[in-house]
Amino acid sequence: MTSTTTTGQERKAPGRPRNAQADEAILDAVLTLMAEGQSAAAVSIESVAAKAGVGKATIYRRWPNKEALLIDAVRSMKGPIPELAGVSARADLIAMVTANRSSRVQEFGKVTACLLPELMKDEQLRQMHHAVMEPRREVMREILRRGIASGELRADLNIELTLLMLSGPSMAQGLFGTETGVPLEEFPVVLVDALLRGAAA
Repeated sequence: MTSTTTTGQERKAPGRPRNAQADEAILDAVLTLMAEGQSAAAVSIESVAAKAGVGKATIYRRWPNKEALLIDAVRSMKGPIPELAGVSARADLIAMVTANRSSRVQEFGKVTACLLPELMKDEQLRQMHHAVMEPRREVMREILRRGIASGELRADLNIELTLLMLSGPSMAQGLFGTETGVPLEEFPVVLVDALLRGAAA
């Protein structure tokens, strides 16, 4: 991956410390604009700067281009990967599904819907998005592998398909909320338990 895909977290502005409040305001401005209905293509550095109350130079000191800014905004939506207890695959899967959600889950669902068309058209953006999501997916794979090894999950479990079965409903719930018929606060437990009816040993 080229230097143009370096994330904001990995860069430091030369000669001056990073301002965490400015970073947060800029990333939140990106998410707010997209949640309001702007496509990823329509979001501009100018509109983000105006929304965040900063100058364009402040943004360019942190991100080399709009694509890197968009991906860091996605990263901020997801939050950190949680510490897992490792007691059971069920508990760890619930923890991961829960960590991928927030009180802004429906707003972030709109952001995802705006970003998807751009991911289909832009190979570089898709690779950057993959770099953000793959570490989380690998943690989920490891949970499933441990579950298989311990006998909690069936030995012939298709790990990649199981990942899709976890991520697809999560995306739909983010987009449609309670219209899916599943209460938001119960979603992680309901999803994992439904999956385990077929995946459990």
